[in-house]
Amino acid sequence: MEFLLIAAVIAVAVAVVSRSQNKGQTQLEAQDNHHLADHRAEAARWVERLGGQVFNLDGTDEASKQAMADASERYTAAVSELENARTPVQAQLAKDTALEGLYYVRAARSAMGLDPGPELPKTPGQDRAGRVTEDREVDVEGRTMKAATDPSDETPHYYPGGVVAGRPVPAGWYSEPWWASALTTGVWMMGSMMMFNMMFAGMSGIGYSGEDFASGVGEGGADVSDMGGGDGGEGFFDGGLMGGDGGDGGGDGGGFFDGGLFGGDGGGDGGGGFFDGGLFGGDGGGFFDF
Repeated sequence: MEFLLIAAVIAVAVAVVSRSQNKGQTQLEAQDNHHLADHRAEAARWVERLGGQVFNLDGTDEASKQAMADASERYTAAVSELENARTPVQAQLAKDTALEGLYYVRAARSAMGLDPGPELPKTPGQDRAGRVTEDREVDVEGRTMKAATDPSDETPHYYPGGVVAGRPVPAGWYSEPWWASALTTGVWMMGSMMMFNMMFAGMSGIGYSGEDFASGVGEGGADVSDMGGGDGGEGFFDGGLMGGDGGDGGGDGGGFFDGGLFGGDGGGDGGGGFFDGGLFGGDGGGFFDF
């Protein structure tokens, strides 16, 4: 009889503990789901607003057309990332990609002489990458490369600033997208450090050297390689065509050079544009409805 009583007490205790653990696990899962839902909703807000611009704004010159093409690519990538987001980190990636796309929209609008609209939140690594603060022209292995503060027929390629394959790329307008190869492969090819030194040495908006660039250190002395991507490898000009570990695409949201020309599912309603649900009302999430 005493044995049965002890067994019954143990059974009750086990049941209580098990129920408590299950309840705690259920509450934790509910909190995680709520957290993910919040991040997805925030990302969706920016993705929709980017879509409103992509579907309603066309470039009028080479610089603005190129910037809008990049914005469209970021929209496609952000939609795909949002649809596949299963964690808050993945949802944040979709948001960052959409924000980068909106920076391209701002650049396109500026190139067309339009009001770029309100300021946007910073994307990962953007501040540390710095920005072009003066026009430069250098000769690199027999070809001329230019960096500028404003768009022109000679500098139609914009980058909003951030981390590509573990290395900082300053915001500005360029004669060619010199970061494109690293964005495609995750590996910097030979000579990037030399080119960086030639192009940006002494520029006030960029507080780091080519050596810092090669090691993934941006302005402020922080290692940007942990913002997405590890060691950028031996680099475009500094050690080998495919040497080293390229890390991942870093601050760039992916898309055009990250998985295909139009990687991801471009579906989804982009919402309203500048004059369709934006500046003059509506629910489309237009450009000035940030």
